[in-house]
Amino acid sequence: MAGLGVNIDHVATVRQARRTIEPDPVWAAAAAELGGADGITIHLRQDRRHIGDRDVELLKQVVKVKLNLEMSLADEIVRIALKTRPGQATLVPENRQEVTTEGGLDVVSQAVRVAEVTAALQDEGIEVSAFVDPEPDQIAAAAEAGCDAIEIHTGRYANAATGAETAAAVDAILDGLNAGRKAGLVVHGGHGLTYTNIERIAGIAGFSEFNIGHSIISRAIFVGLTEAVREMKRLIDRAEARTQRGQKA
Repeated sequence: MAGLGVNIDHVATVRQARRTIEPDPVWAAAAAELGGADGITIHLRQDRRHIGDRDVELLKQVVKVKLNLEMSLADEIVRIALKTRPGQATLVPENRQEVTTEGGLDVVSQAVRVAEVTAALQDEGIEVSAFVDPEPDQIAAAAEAGCDAIEIHTGRYANAATGAETAAAVDAILDGLNAGRKAGLVVHGGHGLTYTNIERIAGIAGFSEFNIGHSIISRAIFVGLTEAVREMKRLIDRAEARTQRGQKA
């Protein structure tokens, strides 16, 4: 069964709106774990727009499930990851002008650097995943760079406006999943997944985990974070159970 990694960046976004001490991402992590989160995901950006260095240090101390640090290839961020030693590091592209991550990491053009960072992280016992578009060359490059896993960028699916676009995006994700598994990689999925679109993707057998943030934090405003996580977990489990029943039929 695929796990659920809950991205709590936007709890820190609310805090930074007033540059105060609340809401605290550490509290959010605890509430998400109570709801059944299998992992806690945070992105330490170079501009520190939400998660800060102190958050990373404290979350490493208190999170009981897997702590997944999304990170760029910048020297400063790599040094912090090596010092903090999260359970997993997910290598992502980073544009300081973007609202959120706009696409997958171009592993092909940065293969040497990705391999260098991957090896350094793995030497500290950190599992390494690359956030990539579902493109065969990028997936192959991630495997060649020594990554343990990939996270397939599901943004094209999430933003599809027509049935045809949705079908094409799902086909691309399925191809990426199969390519990743064939290359010996653990395959995760994430970006733009919500309560209304998760089941179609969660119903595809083979994913190890899904990382979801904005939709869960948005839902938490109305029902609380623990319940919001429970609701998302139920949708993922329901989709997977439906797939398993179909395979047995």
